[in-house]
Amino acid sequence: MNNAIPFDPSTSSRQLLRLLRLQPDRAPGAAEVLPESVLWRIYCELRKRGEDGADKHFLRSLTQLYRRRTMSGIHLSTTDPNPNEHRLVDDPMLAEIWKAYKRCICSSRPGQAGRLLKDIEAQLKC
Repeated sequence: MNNAIPFDPSTSSRQLLRLLRLQPDRAPGAAEVLPESVLWRIYCELRKRGEDGADKHFLRSLTQLYRRRTMSGIHLSTTDPNPNEHRLVDDPMLAEIWKAYKRCICSSRPGQAGRLLKDIEAQLKC
């Protein structure tokens, strides 16, 4: 795991759900990390643990982050700490959608990212 991501996998599920609900760019040391990557890592850990509600909380946080990205005057990092993190999930379709979503975010293509966000929602069936 990249040390730049402020997330410890040994954290309790309850605390991870709390982190998932917060905006990760506001955490100490997260200014240079793609906030979506932090959400994805937390979500993958919760999914691996079989936590109920992880899909819903992930999608809600990701949608809020996307909305913040599309607002003018808000600067969020576009540095991708791990381009292969899409492989952390066992669903190949979700992995490919996530990979494409991150690529759009990193290259400042919010319109395409918004369409992919809808695809993520459909894949998670939320």
